[in-house]
Amino acid sequence: MAVTAKLKYLRIPPRKVRLVTDLIRGKSVEGAQAILDFTVKKAAKPLNKLLNQAVANAKNNLHLDPANLYISKITVDGGPQYKRWMPRARGQASEIQKRTSHITIILDFTRKPKKIQKVVKKVKEIEEEKGEKKVIKPERPQRPQPEMEVRKPKIQKGFKKVFRRKAF
Repeated sequence: MAVTAKLKYLRIPPRKVRLVTDLIRGKSVEGAQAILDFTVKKAAKPLNKLLNQAVANAKNNLHLDPANLYISKITVDGGPQYKRWMPRARGQASEIQKRTSHITIILDFTRKPKKIQKVVKKVKEIEEEKGEKKVIKPERPQRPQPEMEVRKPKIQKGFKKVFRRKAF
């Protein structure tokens, strides 16, 4: 059950909005709201509003619990561009494009935490039956040994006279 919310004609370029959307892609709703609250970019505020809108759609229309929702897909597309002109040197004019964005957010219902809890319960039951607790240590990767010996160049002690000075 996917819940969709769209924001069109946002007056921020898509390239700048994508910087913020990459932070929250795949996160839970609560985690994404926390990230957006502390993000300093201009696009964070409209994205937070859009996320709240999508959560409200899920809550009111489909009666879903917001705690179990996560952002399954978020896309930022370019909208129309406003074209303006700027006077330049020698009577010329250059075009300025004011870009807009269309944002689509899709929330999905997840049941992943329940599966993880079941697996943890099974592991605990098995440990209780055995009466032992195993501590799993990660294996360290071994460095590859060089096949051939690398010889270091011999350094001669002392110094070589390049030029002669007059004796004092």
